[in-house]
Amino acid sequence: MRSMSVAATGMMAQQLNVEVISNNIANMTTTGFKRSRPEFQDLLYQTLRRGGSASSQDGTIVPAGVQVGLGVKTASVYRVMEQGNLVNTENRLDIAIQGQGHFIVELPSGEFGYTRSGNFQLSPDGEIVTADGYPVSPGIVVPPDTIEVSINADGMVTAKIEGEIALRDLGQLELATFVNPTGLEAVGDNLFLETEASGGAAFATPGTAGYGTVLQGFLESSNVNPVQEITSLITAQRAYDMNSKVISASDEMMMTVTQLR
Repeated sequence: MRSMSVAATGMMAQQLNVEVISNNIANMTTTGFKRSRPEFQDLLYQTLRRGGSASSQDGTIVPAGVQVGLGVKTASVYRVMEQGNLVNTENRLDIAIQGQGHFIVELPSGEFGYTRSGNFQLSPDGEIVTADGYPVSPGIVVPPDTIEVSINADGMVTAKIEGEIALRDLGQLELATFVNPTGLEAVGDNLFLETEASGGAAFATPGTAGYGTVLQGFLESSNVNPVQEITSLITAQRAYDMNSKVISASDEMMMTVTQLR
């Protein structure tokens, strides 16, 4: 019976749906996290009677035909890149992006990683780094006798140095944008890697046309909506349950057939 295999594909699809939802909920408090949404497509159809074929020698044709669907498959898990809320932390090295763009991170492999998480810190050498110690590109070093670090909306980093009247320029932060940011590969640790699907990275200073600005003392929170995720979870659970009932009904029908005398 086709119904058993069809319902099995439905159960596997809803299992994946629940797994994606659970990951979203687990990262509700992850800085800069972007929620994901699974998308599904119907599988191939088995044609039992082709529509448009001749039904008689008088030229009449079959108006609709008979096609039986074979289930569902996962088309993609789409990452929703909408802006998360900005939370005031009052930490001078916390930076949030307002608008498009990603911070650029130099990985130990020599590659560039990209992140929306701006909870930066200082290395033992005074360099601005991520929570894992990866340098934020371009490398900006804060002198040890710095009293205060300031970062304006355009990403210019300046420092108030003890004994100096004028502010000292330390460097200029840059942002990277992509034609298709949903095509970036998530590798964990709030980092993304460039792929063929995302297109090449385009670099510019914050505030440039098409790029966001930065806000010091703030972090971008996750864009997960807990009410929406719980609603989706209930819907997925009900869909899984209905598919399981189809399998139970098909099994009872097969049992009825086998008990015929």
